[in-house]
Amino acid sequence: MAHKKTITVLNALTLGALVTLVTGAAYLMARTVIYMSLSGLWYEKGLGFLLLLAEVFILIHGAGYSFQLLRISRREPEKQTPPALPEILPPVAVVVSAYNEPLDVVEKTLVSFYNLRYPNKQLYLLDDTRYDTVSPEKAEEMKAYRAQVDALVKKTGVGLFRRKWHSAKAGMLNDFLALAAGRERPDFEFTGPQNETRPPDFKYLVVFDADQTPFPNFLEDLVAQMEADTKLAFVQTPQYYTNFQHNRVARASGLQQAVFYEYICEGKDTQDAMFCCGTNVIFRREALEAVGGIEESSVTEDFATSLKLHIAGWRSAYSSKAQAFGLGPEDLGGYLKQQTRWALGTIGMFRILLSHFIRQPWALTPAQWCEYFLSSTYYFIGWAFFILVLCPIVYLLLDVPSYFAYPHIFILFFLPYLVITLLMFFWTLRKRHYGPKDIILGQLLVAVAFPVYMKASFYALINKKTSFVVTPKGKSHALPLTALWPQLGLAGLTVVAIVWGIHRLIYEPALVTGISVNIFWCLYHFIMLSAVLYLNNPEEPLKKERA
Repeated sequence: MAHKKTITVLNALTLGALVTLVTGAAYLMARTVIYMSLSGLWYEKGLGFLLLLAEVFILIHGAGYSFQLLRISRREPEKQTPPALPEILPPVAVVVSAYNEPLDVVEKTLVSFYNLRYPNKQLYLLDDTRYDTVSPEKAEEMKAYRAQVDALVKKTGVGLFRRKWHSAKAGMLNDFLALAAGRERPDFEFTGPQNETRPPDFKYLVVFDADQTPFPNFLEDLVAQMEADTKLAFVQTPQYYTNFQHNRVARASGLQQAVFYEYICEGKDTQDAMFCCGTNVIFRREALEAVGGIEESSVTEDFATSLKLHIAGWRSAYSSKAQAFGLGPEDLGGYLKQQTRWALGTIGMFRILLSHFIRQPWALTPAQWCEYFLSSTYYFIGWAFFILVLCPIVYLLLDVPSYFAYPHIFILFFLPYLVITLLMFFWTLRKRHYGPKDIILGQLLVAVAFPVYMKASFYALINKKTSFVVTPKGKSHALPLTALWPQLGLAGLTVVAIVWGIHRLIYEPALVTGISVNIFWCLYHFIMLSAVLYLNNPEEPLKKERA
């Protein structure tokens, strides 16, 4: 009975994905015809073209999600027997790279390392704090912090590695690999759990962020999977947050992670296109050394390293089983810093991807290229959202015609696509036990981050270097309203457009349908943008328990 139920769900996934693709294609054709037939001045044609590009972008990424569903639905519903561990367990180095992190967060992670049941493991803290570049006024504070780190590693019984800072986390991991291979440098400082002067030999490297706490059985299945496939470079596992119950930003960002890890990663895995996400991942040391180590030229070194490995012929895998939990951003400022770093790195990789594709189109399969291009262009969503918000405002205030001035096309083509897409999106996440309220909250967080995405994508395209910023942990603060002027200013414009649109309804009855559609979109965008005030106060009051 359970097997038949699984088959029914997979058939529904297939049907829903196909219908979404068909309605999306029909809408795209209609939009293209509308634009080609649009008359008007150059700026009217220009705005129409930008709107078309924004919609094509959204349709392409929506189609990418639908294809992931199709791939997942084609997988056999029966669970395959996982590979068994070999009799002689290979040595594994488990590391966390920490940059001036709160020590209570680091201690929790190190204790969870100690509780890993896998016996042949080595545990290390890679202290990446910039002690050598500290300002004089903070010298004593950082000296005390360093002493506290030394005391922490002794207390938890893990090894400690430091070196002169360069290239952030990627440089730290590469230096640790160099030390393990015997390529020591004068700036290396290492103390092993048994006072070793260098790490003992290991076959696999497991990397965690400072806030991630793995389950005791994290290693067994992953090591067995790596041992069963000698060309497997890494296995990525999902990230889930524990600080979501009373924090709106952490809960919303966690739901964004869920969309990515629940279906998108599973679909990428079917095409050998899963990329490393920087934490909760196990690497084959031989694979990293074969490609020259972790890529240091990108702020998203995990994504860049994955591309190097795939081009070199190594494979990757994704394990959907939740095996570790961490902390999500706890305020809007922390979330925007995180998204800035991710956007800079992934869009910066877009330029590198284009270069590789032009020079070596055969280096990856077509499916792999598509998955990498989809991932590397996602953060252009900021520009797409801005254009979608701007067009109805311009139509209502300045009477500049665009697609939104053609309501019959909206009803015939866009409305079916919109309804089917939303139903499919909510249904698939509902099958993974996510509620509509939480899903909507996650999408609102994406919308209010649009200025960050726009700025970061522009900097990435012109290759402007920015400083590395760590996502704050263990605290939350509301941003001043002046820091939210793009969201609030655009929300204010939608209100002005709505008021003027109502005025036009009175004096331009012949355009009642077109004006009404644009008023609807302005109201919709106002609700999305005004959510920035709700999210800027992330802490929710604790509910009193019933007696």
